[in-house]
Amino acid sequence: MPTFNYDGSKLSYEQRGRKAGAAERPIVLLHGLLLPRKHHYLLADALAERGNRVILLDLLGHGASDKPDHSRYYTMEIFGRQVIGLLDHLDIPEAVIGGTSLGANVTLEAANHAPERCRGMFLEMPVLERAAPAAAVLFVPLTIAYAEAQPLFEWMARAMRMVPRGLHLYGDVLLDVLSRDPGPSAAVLHGLLTGRMAPHPSERAKLDMPTLIMGHERDLLHPFSDAAALERELPNAELVHANSFFELRFPPNRLSDAIADFLDEAWGVATA
Repeated sequence: MPTFNYDGSKLSYEQRGRKAGAAERPIVLLHGLLLPRKHHYLLADALAERGNRVILLDLLGHGASDKPDHSRYYTMEIFGRQVIGLLDHLDIPEAVIGGTSLGANVTLEAANHAPERCRGMFLEMPVLERAAPAAAVLFVPLTIAYAEAQPLFEWMARAMRMVPRGLHLYGDVLLDVLSRDPGPSAAVLHGLLTGRMAPHPSERAKLDMPTLIMGHERDLLHPFSDAAALERELPNAELVHANSFFELRFPPNRLSDAIADFLDEAWGVATA
């Protein structure tokens, strides 16, 4: 897979759907926390079929990108600047940026850092202020476990790397997560837990690019109330109510169609 250097680290990415005319319709898709970029493969292919140039990035500490083991390398602001660094590397002046969970928050940071580079935003399951207590309950014990039970996690990671891949995409994603080294995983969680979750609401209110937000009920880490509040904060946002976390995982479906329609509209403004 191709890579580029950002602030001394190697970041891995790939592109899907580079066909005639697609170069003018780039979308950067960003993964969730501790997940590799491949978990967006099905969505990427569905969007590529609609004529989009889909770029999948492994943020630092994830997938095939470098994984330093100190928390100072992992903040939402740094992740957001990495996305803009990818656009610079590919000589893309403007793109739609989007992602899931961590990827949604990083999208907000990228747009806040360089709004002129962001044609639009797609935000699935953003993790904002209402999710903070659940994030602490879930990730503080995991961070401690990674640090204090490192030999056990290292043994499990070695064992998981020996399991054959290729039976199913999401099975491979799970194996990749279980194969992670505990040191960088603890550093990622520590860095994110001690930094800000997203731009301040006063900063978010200035992001006036077209935005598609998706959320679902019964999720403590991604409460629908966060998605609904974000729709109210952003000047040009639309909120789509998903039936569950799993609905978008197997496109094409109504949600992937909604994203593709949103991309058509975002780029249609540029060609009108």
